[in-house]
Amino acid sequence: ENIEVSDAQLALTEGAQVVSQIETPLKNPPTSVPQVVAASRAGWWEVYFADWQNKNDPENYAGTIEETIINKIDATEETIHIASFEFDLTPVAEALIRAHKRGVDVRWVTDDEHGLEVDEEPGHGQFAMLEDAGIEIKDDGRGALMHNKFWIFDREIVWTGSTNITESGIFNQDNNVIVVHSPALAEIYEREFDEMWNGEFGPRSPSTVDQQSIIIDGTPIHVLFASEDEVVSKLVPYLQNAQRSIRFLAFSFTHDDMGQAMRDRYAGGVDVAGVFEKTGSSTEYSELGPMYCAGMTVRRDENPSFLHHKVVIVDDHIVITGSLNFSDNADESNDENVIIVDNADIAALYLQEFDRVWSIASDPEPEKFPCE
Repeated sequence: ENIEVSDAQLALTEGAQVVSQIETPLKNPPTSVPQVVAASRAGWWEVYFADWQNKNDPENYAGTIEETIINKIDATEETIHIASFEFDLTPVAEALIRAHKRGVDVRWVTDDEHGLEVDEEPGHGQFAMLEDAGIEIKDDGRGALMHNKFWIFDREIVWTGSTNITESGIFNQDNNVIVVHSPALAEIYEREFDEMWNGEFGPRSPSTVDQQSIIIDGTPIHVLFASEDEVVSKLVPYLQNAQRSIRFLAFSFTHDDMGQAMRDRYAGGVDVAGVFEKTGSSTEYSELGPMYCAGMTVRRDENPSFLHHKVVIVDDHIVITGSLNFSDNADESNDENVIIVDNADIAALYLQEFDRVWSIASDPEPEKFPCE
């Protein structure tokens, strides 16, 4: 993340966690404190959350996001197209090489600075492994970030969310993955992958936003790509239309329009609460201060690494997630993806994750957030 902290510093985890009792009650606290299930699946979708408290040993990746993605790689028959910011997991590299050797078309678009350049540093070299095996890798070659984290398997399965496929991403941070089984959705992501593969990055790449909505078994899904789709302008109406509640988990939240929309709905009686990553959230650019001073229920994460989510849940049924931090840079300069899913069952899992993160977060220190 090219804001206060870079994604290259971040780390992820996964597994199951038990949520402890929330200390500061929300306006409408949950009736019970649930257990967050690491992986849940209902037919065409899968959801995974990182768990740095219980699964934080990279040498033992059984039951983690790393094992899940390796299994998907090993099951792929024809194509694996990847747009992913960072990479340092050797077992995943080995799985991709196995796929390449059995004839799978494996291609990867990454960031120049945080992808291929970092790969030359000690402890890395996984991209070099892929290239030595004959797998082609391209980077964006520009100052802004190719910050996506999406994988497309056999033009049928889309893997996305906040998770970088890195040791830190899977074993230290708070992160999420959503997997959708849908050839129609895969084609939307394939179109974006092809643009980047052909050198079209950032705000000048073509937008196909009017062709990025589908319905699966009654669930509306909408996809947005930064920066060509002007993503934040299309997220704000979801906030403005909230009738009951907004919950958010944010690595970086500096975008004034999103912050103002949440403050306005709070003033209108909507139950709004969120957790900010601690790093950078006490700066003048963060939306934490204005929200705190407006009387909103906000906290700062206590993960020793990072809260890396970029999640909003609206009215207990709309989930907004993906790679996009809530910042001007992400919206206007980077290559990012956001998926919006209107499904109460999926939202329930993300709300459980919110409750878990909330339960170990801390209230803002008043002295750090003076209000006029």
